[in-house]
Amino acid sequence: MVLTMVRVVRIYVSEALSRSGLPDIDYALNPYVGCAHSCIYCYAREYTRDKEVAENWGKIVKVKENIVKVLGKEVRRKRRGIVGLSTITDPYQPIERDFHLSRKCLELLLKCGFPVSIQTKSDLVLKDIDVLSRYVDLVDVGITITTLEDSISSIIEPHAPSPSRRATALRELADHGIQTWLFFGPIIPGFNSDLETIRELVALAKDTNSEFYYDKLRIKRFMYEEDNEILREVLRNIRGFKWNELFEKIKEICKRHGVICKPAFPSITKNQKLDSYLS
Repeated sequence: MVLTMVRVVRIYVSEALSRSGLPDIDYALNPYVGCAHSCIYCYAREYTRDKEVAENWGKIVKVKENIVKVLGKEVRRKRRGIVGLSTITDPYQPIERDFHLSRKCLELLLKCGFPVSIQTKSDLVLKDIDVLSRYVDLVDVGITITTLEDSISSIIEPHAPSPSRRATALRELADHGIQTWLFFGPIIPGFNSDLETIRELVALAKDTNSEFYYDKLRIKRFMYEEDNEILREVLRNIRGFKWNELFEKIKEICKRHGVICKPAFPSITKNQKLDSYLS
């Protein structure tokens, strides 16, 4: 259903692997430009250089049709390093069913000895569990789950797979011996900042032996500019929110469950911006 709402454009690129500023990631690989999940808070639009896609987020996805061929040349000459799949798009958004670019790039990278760290909101990653299972020493998979409530997810992540499907994917990946992690972010005051949500997600991390990463909502320009009542409510809720108190509670809950718990961007100080990592 999502694909009928999204315009697909094929493009050609000259580069597959780009240097990454993210912690513990050497390269970024993004097979697609744009994302059909249409999450209202998505920062990626701020870092997407394609203006057409950035200004029509969730409505246009561009397919890097020759990325596998380009990657094939790069893996022979670039120094091996950890590849993030993906950093400004979801590698397993619905269009992956048709083009299989994430799978093809994944196979090539792992075969050539490049460790790969995957982050997705989609259970479509399970289609590649055969590849992941063959390279358990070179791969890890993070599933972003902001809430376990479908009613909330449908508001803030309208076209992403349901939280229950993502939780099931996390469990299945872990059952296959694949290193997993759960990304709880962004935390949005009034939507998913309650302790019950946190307890449920930490329990899921415990059950799957997953590390637990968390990150707060980081306000971006488009959130003020869009005519969106949900975003207006988000901006109202975030004023004066006591982040440090919440983070301490998250740490306490993780410690109680014996779950390894880490801030997603530990090196960012109050005088720095996420842009220093993603730009």
